[in-house]
Amino acid sequence: MSTRIFSGIKPTGHLTLGNYLGAVRQWVEVDQHKADALFCVVDLHALTVEHEPARVRRLSRQTATLLLAAGLDPAQCTVFVQSHVDEHTRLSYVLECTASDGEMRRMIQYKEKSARERATGGGVRLSLLTYPVLMAADILAYGADEVPVGDDQAQHVELTRDLAVRFNQRYGQTFTVPKAVVPPVAARVMDLQDPTAKMGKSHAETAGIVYLLDEPDAVRRKIMRAVTDSGSEVVHDRETRPGIANLLEILAACTGGNPSELAGRYSSYGALKRDTADAVLEVLRPLRERHAELCADPAYVDGVLRDGAERARRIARPTVDAAYRAIGLLPAY
Repeated sequence: MSTRIFSGIKPTGHLTLGNYLGAVRQWVEVDQHKADALFCVVDLHALTVEHEPARVRRLSRQTATLLLAAGLDPAQCTVFVQSHVDEHTRLSYVLECTASDGEMRRMIQYKEKSARERATGGGVRLSLLTYPVLMAADILAYGADEVPVGDDQAQHVELTRDLAVRFNQRYGQTFTVPKAVVPPVAARVMDLQDPTAKMGKSHAETAGIVYLLDEPDAVRRKIMRAVTDSGSEVVHDRETRPGIANLLEILAACTGGNPSELAGRYSSYGALKRDTADAVLEVLRPLRERHAELCADPAYVDGVLRDGAERARRIARPTVDAAYRAIGLLPAY
């Protein structure tokens, strides 16, 4: 029996080099080949904060197209949009009836995001508090064994495990208890202007963020203007030289090298920046070309997402129906 993997990506901004090197490339090169894998554009999660509806729709489609351009193969894996499969929200409410208020309020991302919303004078949406339960439903509906995540999402997978175990104990064996998998080869790409912060797709300040669809000149300019550290020696040390360490790690991720070994090849920051820019552009070139081809054939993308949603529905529905029966809901006739 093959391992089932579920992973999702939120359409809250344009995908970045960090998204690609840190997650998407692993999905393409490893996960879709070794397992029964589902990859989802989790558009419902984009509604937890203030948003523009047309932008969410546009970014959802762009994200799905970029996943295909990066190399996810519909013949190998399932690519779909979360809101196209009703089982996510059906199961989310049942899991809300299993989770506690205290568990939700302890979530680190809720504390951070709600504080930001309040600081800007905005209200905090209830969905921001409960979305980890929807994330649990995303995973549990498919009987996923493994969830490839970054460190920042590991707490949510732990909640998912807790809810699955609790539900199974209270109402009978229903869910597979998944485990978080932090891919060892995934790169953690930091902001080029603030190398102590992750390169995020939702940041307001974009000078240090390389987007997958940036023009080549813009990519080169951002890398050449990357913040470096005091001193001139090129060494790989995240603590004392975060700017140079970030460039070395990006170069290593793009070329298959080792950051510490690469450092020994350079005597100047400028040469390192030039080589890093060249390597990034070479990695992004085929992705950009394939993206352009897919944008010229929207019917193909529509078909992939339609077929993906149909397959996801077939997988999820028996589990969600079983959860409804187990918790005490009358079957529909």
